[in-house]
Amino acid sequence: MAEIEFGLDTFGDVTVGLDGTPVSQAQSIRNVVAEGVLADEIGLDFFGVGEHHRVDFAVSAPEVVLAGLATATKRIHLGSAVTVLSSDDPVRVFQRFATVDALSNGRAEVILGRGSFTESFPLFGYNLTDYERLFEEKLDLFSHLLAEQPVTWTGELRAPLTDQNVYPRTEGGNLRTWVGVGGSPESVVRAARYGMPLVLAIIGGEPSRFAPYVELFHRALAQLEHPDLPVAVHSPGFIADTDELAAEQYWPHHEAMRNRIGAERGWPASTQAEYRNEIEHGSLYLGSPETVARKLAETVKALGIQRFDLKYSAGTLPHELSMRSIELYGTKVVPMVKDILAAS
Repeated sequence: MAEIEFGLDTFGDVTVGLDGTPVSQAQSIRNVVAEGVLADEIGLDFFGVGEHHRVDFAVSAPEVVLAGLATATKRIHLGSAVTVLSSDDPVRVFQRFATVDALSNGRAEVILGRGSFTESFPLFGYNLTDYERLFEEKLDLFSHLLAEQPVTWTGELRAPLTDQNVYPRTEGGNLRTWVGVGGSPESVVRAARYGMPLVLAIIGGEPSRFAPYVELFHRALAQLEHPDLPVAVHSPGFIADTDELAAEQYWPHHEAMRNRIGAERGWPASTQAEYRNEIEHGSLYLGSPETVARKLAETVKALGIQRFDLKYSAGTLPHELSMRSIELYGTKVVPMVKDILAAS
């Protein structure tokens, strides 16, 4: 089996300390940088930072955080998880990530998506009725920018460009750009149409149910006569020394986050039964290194993916517990997964 990459994702959740005292948004951002530095030190392949515009997530400008990480790390690739392209300007997104690419000596990536939260739309003056059209049009413009040549482009929701140069250009002439999707066939085919690798956000349910989407992506690439491209999976998880300790430490923070967001969306309150089912059968990679490694290897084999990104932050989960989870993921889980895959 081909070599698999292993990464981490965070939304910059505003956390509490081990004593339960709330941590400021500023400190939460500094903690994200420390977590990314640790990920680099233990040899992980990717570190992603999400974009949100609400009180419970500290990072609204992931590129700025990534720029800080670029100068504090040596080899790990740095990207967004995701950039909400629909409510941003593609030219500015390209410029900011090209700048991160320069600071990191070619390690920048961008994952473009529509986002699962909508706060950025009214904040930046966009109409939610244009949700789909905004992303489609801006992704089209971004695909032109990736050629790093003068751009001539016309759309309906943004001013046109005529033979426009965009700077800075990347040193290597290639900004690695993924499309993040939540699981609609149309989104999968769109990523293939633009010739961009795919990130599947699998945040609940049996991971293997996403196999048809992976198959659809590769089939669409072949029909469009594009070269085959990698597929990554983003899913939540947490690692501690034992299964029992992991479940105990993660639960109160998971419950609080799940119920807060669920109340906004009309979901029923989370239960221990639901929690345990996600651990045992769903997309929550939680437990000891051995347990998480077995489950992660099963997902890699079932979906045939090329990268797995663990969304390690979870609401108010303390920074210290996240650091321990990251350490176990990089030093224990990843080597075990590689051994399992090599033997299969």
